[in-house]
Amino acid sequence: MTSWPVQDAKARFSELLDTCVREGPQMVTRRGAETAVLVPVEQWRGLTQSARPTLKELLLQRSGTGEMHVPPRGEARRRTPPELD
Repeated sequence: MTSWPVQDAKARFSELLDTCVREGPQMVTRRGAETAVLVPVEQWRGLTQSARPTLKELLLQRSGTGEMHVPPRGEARRRTPPELD
């Protein structure tokens, strides 16, 4: 992955974009620290789809069931409305 200082990335954005499409992800640095990555849209879509479970997958998961604490009825406190004069 090629690294681009932010000044170069700003000044040569079209070249950065073309390199990203041709060679893959490009790192942008600020003051030497890795700050952002420019990725081709196809790769971005693949990453976001694989990171997000579908509703079907969520409903079929066995992990996490029964771990949520639900207080018994009547235990939750309700706020009383302010008195009107």
